[in-house]
Formats: sequence, structure tokens, C-alpha cells
Amino acid sequence: MTSATSALTSPGSLIRARGREWVVLPGSGPDRLRLRPLSGTESDSTVVLPALESVPPEPAIFKAPDASRMGTSSEARLLSDALRLSLRRGAGPFRSSGRIAFEPRSYQLVPLIMALRLDPIRLLIADDVGIGKTIEAGLILREMWDRGEATRACVLCPPHLVEQWVDELREKFDLHATAVTATTAPRLERGLALDESPFDAHPVTVVSLDYIKADRRRADFARSCPNFVIVDEAHACVGGGRGTTQRQVLLNGLAKDPNRHMVLLTATPHSGDAEAFDDILALLRPDFSHGALSRAREELAQHFVQRRRIDVREEGWEVPGAKRTFPKHDVGERAFQLTPSHLAFHEAVLAWCTERAAKSGHDARRRRLAIWATLALMRCVGSSPAAAIATLEARRGPTDDSDLEAAIFDEDEGQLTDDDLEPGTAAEDMAGLDDLLRMARDLEARPQEDAKLSLLKRELAELCSQGHQPVVFCRYIATAEAVAGALRKDRSFKDRTIEVVTGRLPGTERRVRVEGMADAERRILVATDCLSEGINLQTLFDAVVHYDLSWNPTRHQQREGRVDRFGQPTDQVRSLTIYGSNSAIDGAVLDVILRKAAAIRKATNVSVSMLDDRGTVSEAMMHALVLKSGAASGRQGDLFRDLDPAADLERLWRDAEENEKASRARFAQRRLKPEEVIPEWQRVRDLLGDTEDVRRFVRRALDRVGITFDGKSVPVDALPEMVREALSSRGIQGRTRVSFDPVAQPGVEVLHRTHPIVATLSDALSEGALEDAPDALSRSGAWISRAATVMQTLALLRVRHRIRRASAASDDFLLAEEIVPVLWEGTATGHAAIGLDALKVLDEEVGATLPEPVRRTQVLRARARINDSDALTAIAQSRAETLTADHDRLRVASSTRGRTIVEPVLPPDLIALHVILPEAS
Repeated sequence: MTSATSALTSPGSLIRARGREWVVLPGSGPDRLRLRPLSGTESDSTVVLPALESVPPEPAIFKAPDASRMGTSSEARLLSDALRLSLRRGAGPFRSSGRIAFEPRSYQLVPLIMALRLDPIRLLIADDVGIGKTIEAGLILREMWDRGEATRACVLCPPHLVEQWVDELREKFDLHATAVTATTAPRLERGLALDESPFDAHPVTVVSLDYIKADRRRADFARSCPNFVIVDEAHACVGGGRGTTQRQVLLNGLAKDPNRHMVLLTATPHSGDAEAFDDILALLRPDFSHGALSRAREELAQHFVQRRRIDVREEGWEVPGAKRTFPKHDVGERAFQLTPSHLAFHEAVLAWCTERAAKSGHDARRRRLAIWATLALMRCVGSSPAAAIATLEARRGPTDDSDLEAAIFDEDEGQLTDDDLEPGTAAEDMAGLDDLLRMARDLEARPQEDAKLSLLKRELAELCSQGHQPVVFCRYIATAEAVAGALRKDRSFKDRTIEVVTGRLPGTERRVRVEGMADAERRILVATDCLSEGINLQTLFDAVVHYDLSWNPTRHQQREGRVDRFGQPTDQVRSLTIYGSNSAIDGAVLDVILRKAAAIRKATNVSVSMLDDRGTVSEAMMHALVLKSGAASGRQGDLFRDLDPAADLERLWRDAEENEKASRARFAQRRLKPEEVIPEWQRVRDLLGDTEDVRRFVRRALDRVGITFDGKSVPVDALPEMVREALSSRGIQGRTRVSFDPVAQPGVEVLHRTHPIVATLSDALSEGALEDAPDALSRSGAWISRAATVMQTLALLRVRHRIRRASAASDDFLLAEEIVPVLWEGTATGHAAIGLDALKVLDEEVGATLPEPVRRTQVLRARARINDSDALTAIAQSRAETLTADHDRLRVASSTRGRTIVEPVLPPDLIALHVILPEAS
């Protein structure tokens, strides 16, 4: 390849074609050039075929600023901000920083830094609910994508989370993913070649685990699976529970590829099941499981990150003066007394159950089923008359032991689409059932006697009066629908939009139903646990009411985690648990499960899962249920009073606490400290701009076009035509409510550096200046500063870098760009400041205006000094060395990848040049 050809095809080089200057992008060759306009953005890139051009492309030189049109210090500041905010291929420690649509918290960079030190990436992120696992995984994917190490990717998740993942990747990471589900797959497969799959045709996909786990699809997926995989709710893919075998086979097959990157996400990695935990660890490395862990514990710390909220708050991750990462969470309980009619119904049902359970005799399996059937029916009775009717009318329930056990204990295996159905009675002897049904229907017809419902209304009214937007969680569909119906009829809530979301709705419809409430100023959502996991509710709701007690301690945490999480716009969230003080079933679950789990959590800040020994728990529940009820007497009551596993239960809870504490201590993320991560985070902010930079830029940019910004809204229709049309194509029109707070209220656009309003304004101002358009920002200037003591020269450089791996082909480049402010003092060629420190001169008070000839002379002299020295080349080479160090510090070198080589494209572009004179001169 000749030097002339190399100059035309080398990434970062400048060429002239079609009457304008272009930047050569990676992927260019002698016969095909990928180009981006010098003054344009990535969206303006195009392909040019040199052989077809009437005027062949030729190398170009960037035009330095002249002295024909000079501006002020405020123009210089606005131009520097516009240039920084318009960068998308940013240099610096993280290549992805210019693409993401938010400013990550420092602690959220920990998994990213850990991932960059692994080859391949095998990482388990087990942070607590609401810390931001989706963001952490997305950061890893975006970074690997921008480094060229991930060219295809997929997210495997439960079906109800598919659309949420698609939205998160698009809105936060500028990755346009395709949903692959049972509904979308037939459409995606139409038009494909026989040997092509949707995963070949679509670079980024979000795949329903329930769809892809089938044997035939699993085999096809294994052949075309991308080299980067994220698995959400990974705990739902392992263990011996319902529906997990096929998922585990799928993941085991994917993990066998030694070059595949895999990021596993779960808030409950252990879940009380040591074997399932082993199975998760085996996906990271086979020697991390089944007894080998003790030998590889130190190595596992490199693949496993698990933080509690208290870790984030107390270990120095919070930035002083910044808004707290998580809201304050007020927790409360409210008790009600069952009315005589409801209490009589509870006791009648329990007596009916114990009478039939007595017939089980001494057969262990029949006895266990009798206990579980009793507990299942009593749960429905305690939930609501509507749920009791539904289960009594079903008459026949699940007969498989594991199904009945899972229904009772709210086992969390990712099956949240249909586990809110009421179980049947599972009773062969139906005598007396009709009498119970009549009692339940009579109670349903007299809601004024429902103390539980009355308490809910009072508490909701109080929450609403305090400005809260509550979610009411119920265990069963019938209960949720009955509660929503009762609230709609109550005049106290006539000004509230009330919706109900249950497992009757498909996953996509649930999201539509919830998002449809965004326009309502006051809202109440009633939902079953189909919304308790994965679906984010924090932008619309800030309070949770547990109308029904969950029997799995982690389910309460998951419910509350829908609103108590990163991104909650309010400073305080509330959660309220409702229970019956004289309800035998509520008392049993509180005493045996929930209060013991809560005590452990309060003492250790560790949430323990449901105890693995379900038999002991069931017997303890039944024993407590009978003791708290006066209905079961005589032989039937004695049958269950003899079950007193109190000592065994205490031992189990004590062991669970110790095991969880030991697990946290053993696997806690101790390798990375705030002082190691925060400097990397600060480098990103310095390079690309932070929230305050965006705020300053928007205010000054709008002022530039004659709009006084009130800080709350942008009149899009008043913007210049080019900007207005660009925003209109993105659906942004009229007066748009805005905020710079990353957790703004619903209906308010958060202005971050990649938001269309910010990006369009910064691109327009940058392009205008680089093209020297009329009325554009000036690229040169000279003024007097009251703070200066010597003459200073400020230059804005745009440095492009070619990045490649030592093991890669010589033409396999990536391209990075950065804006480098440089300040010289006097006539010296050694710079006095570089980076943000150099820009401080733009904030100094300006003195008297210099005459035009003096300004012009000063700028021309400064340009001559710079042209006569090698200062700009030396700065570009120094920046390349810094970028090399950034890459090698963060990304582990391996035999297959090799070290990173960064080469500056010389000479750097001299974008702007300003001279600052002391007042004495």
C-alpha cells in the first residue's frame, strides 16, 4: 500500500471529497471509504467508492483558526462545552462513555472494571435489589462493543422482562436490540436464508428464556449464539425446581465455549439452595463448584461482586454533596382485627381442613400433602373472600408435591406469569365444601365487614394525602381484582387513576398498563407478584403496601425493590405491611417466617431466603396455626398440636443466618476500593462533561439563540429551524419539560449529554464553528483578564487516536477522539496547564475591550508561535501514551488479545486559539 493510499484509508485521517473535508472511519479500504464529515456527527457518516467519484478523494489538512472573525470569552467557553459534549468516540479510560445516556454512579463502575480484567469475561453480579444490576451489565456490554471485542450480543431473561431490556438498551446505551419471543420469532424468521437465524441477522437481541429453552430452539441457538451473553435472573435457571432443567442445560451448553463472555445477574444467588448456587458458580468456571470452591476462593473474588446498600453508603461510594443514591425507606406495620363473621369463616375452614387431614393417618406423604393443602387453602382465606371463593370453586388443585409446595412458599424461580392463581382445595372428600362456599360468598357480599379492606382504604387515604403514589401487592388474582374494584367504588379515591395488573395479562400488556398511568397526576396500582420482580416502577410510584403477606422473605424485599431503587426521584419511600392480629394464618407466617427473617436482616443487613427444609417449616406453620385458632379441637387438633419443631426451626434460622453471613464475608467484593474507582470515574467526567457542564451549556446555548432558559422547560418551536427539525424527527416538539436531575419526575425529559436536545444543540454549534458559517461561534479571540498576571494562550485541540491490539491485523483499528484544552504562559512552548485546569481562564472576569487590530495581531502571533514549535505534536503523543496506559491498566492483556497500541493521528486539529492579556498590558 502506497503512502498516498494509506493516508486515504487510515482511520482518523482527513481527506477531501465531494467538495468538503471528511474523517476516515475504521473499516475503510482502497476501494471503499467509510467517512464522517469533519464538522458532522456519526449519523452523517457515509460510504464513498473512490472509483466512482468524478474527482478522486485526496488528503486534506485541517484549517486552523484565523483572525478574520474573533469572539469573546463566553463564546470560547460555549464552543469548548459544545465540542466536549458532541464527542461520541471519546478517548479516556472507558471507550463507551460518549455513548451512554446517563452519568453512572462510581460504585456502578466496579463490575465494569472487574470485567475488563477477565478474559473471557465470566462475572456474577449479585448486588441487592435496586442497586442497578441492569445498568452495570449494560455498561459492560457497551464498553466491549465500543472496544470491538463484542460484535454480537444477547440478553437472556424471563419473558416479562424482554421489552424492558429492549427499552433499557436503547434509551440508556444506544444499543438497538431485537426482541426474540414466541410472538416475534416467526416474523423475524421470515425472509431469512435456510442457514441463517435471527441471531445472525440481528446483532443485539433480547431473548425470552421460556422461548429459547425448548430442545429444538436450544440447539439452533447454540450454533449461532453471540459471543457476549447476559443472563438476567440467573437463579431462575438452576436448581431442581419447576422449569429450570431446560434453562440450565441451555446455559451449561453456552458456558462450554471458552471464548464466550457471560455476565450473570441475580439478587438472590444462594436462595437457600447450596446445589443451585454451585450450578451458578460452575457457569463461571467448572472448578468453582462441587467442593472445589475452597481451593479457588481467592480466584472467585475476581468473578463475583455482591454489594448491599449499606456497603454503598458506608464504604465511601457516595460523593459528598451529591444527591443520595437511594431514598430513605420508612417501614411500618398496621394490624386489623377480623370481624366475628370473618373469624368464624377462618375457623370453619381450618376445622374442615384438619378433619380431613386426620384421615391421612400415619402415611408420611399423605400427611405432608394434608398439611400443605391446609396451608394453601388458609392462605386464600386470609387473602380475601374473593380468593377463598376462587379456590373453593376450583375444587381440584395441584396434586404434584413440588407444585403444591411452590405455591405455598412463593418459590422464586422466575415463573411470575401464572403463580398468582388461586390453588384448588386438592380434597377428594367434598362434604361440607358447599357450606364454606356459601359463607365466603356471603362475606364477599358484605364488604363493610371486611376489616382488612377497610384498613387498606384508611392507610391508602393517608398515603395519598401525604403525596405518595402507592402500589398494593396482593398474592392472588381474585384478591387484586376485588381490591381494585372496591377502591374504584370508594369516593375517597375518585380523583385517583386506579389500575390492576395480574398474571391474566401477558408481559407486554402489563408494561403498557403501568406506563399508561404516567399521564395521571394521582395514581394507585394494585398488582400481584407478577410485578414484584424485574419490572421497574420507581418513576411512577414511591410506596408499597403488602396487602397479603408473602411466605418467602425475599419476595417482600423484591416488592419493595420495585420503588426503593436507584433512579427513584423522591427522597423518601414508604412500605407498609397489613396483617390480622387475630388471624391464625397471618400470625403463623409472621411468627415462623417473616419476623425471624426480619430480625436477621435488621441485625446483619443480610436478607435470608426461605429455609430449605420445607418440611420443618410446614410443620411449624401448622403447629402455630392450630395453636392460634380455637376451631380445631379434640383428635383433629391434637394431630397437629403434637407437631412442635420449635427447636429445629430455631436451629435452621440460626444456620441460615450464619451461612449467609459467612457467604457474604467469603465472597464480598474486596478487591476494588472507592479510591481505586472514583479517579477513573472522575476522568470520564472531566473528558466528556458532567451534569453541571450540561446545565451551563444548555443555558448558554439557548441564550445564544435568543431564548431565556427558566431551568424547567425548553420551547422547542422557538429554536432555529435546523435544530427544530432535527428534534421533531425524534418526537420532541412544543414546550418540553426538562430537568438535569437524573431521577426526574415522570413526563420530564432528563437532559444528559446524549439527550437529543443537548446533542442537537452541541452538534449544531460545533458544526457551525468548524465550517466558519455566518453567525457561528468564533474560533479565535483575544481579551483582557482582570485575574491574569502574564500573557496566556489557550488552544483547543482535537486529537484523534488509532487504537489496535498488538495481536490484531495491522488495519484492524478503532478510532477515539478527545478535545484537549492547553494553556501556555508568555511565549514559552512548554504548556502551563492541560485539560479542565486550562479552561479556568474562561471563567475569569474580563476587562476592557481590546481594539480590533490588537486582537488580530495577538492571535496571529500566537498561531505563529505554535506553528514554529513541535508543541502540538508532543501533546498528541503524550495523550496517546496516557490512553495506552488507561487501556492497559483496565483491560487485562492476554495471549490472544495482546497489549493495546494507541497511535495519535498527526498533526492534531487546532480547533480554537485565544489570547488572554493581563490588565497591566
